[in-house]
Amino acid sequence: MDERIRLRCITVGAYMVEHQSTVRQAARVFGLSKSSVHKDMTCRLPLIDPSLARQVSALLTYNKAVCHLRGGAATRRRYARVRAERALQSGL
Repeated sequence: MDERIRLRCITVGAYMVEHQSTVRQAARVFGLSKSSVHKDMTCRLPLIDPSLARQVSALLTYNKAVCHLRGGAATRRRYARVRAERALQSGL
């Protein structure tokens, strides 16, 4: 495996564990695609650093378990913002 990819896997994995971030958030920070980050964390990292891979795997499992809650919260915020904007427009 290329040394650059090994370093990327370790760096992204450490970032995800430290910041409790999602795959999307890590991809945005490092300028990678979601699929690259996911492949790095699930396939490559266990071969490079098994202990870090276990921590990342636990985080990915947790994120998968609560993704429906995050989606619902985001939708609630979106429609609250839309209602507030409409109230401002109708009040003007």
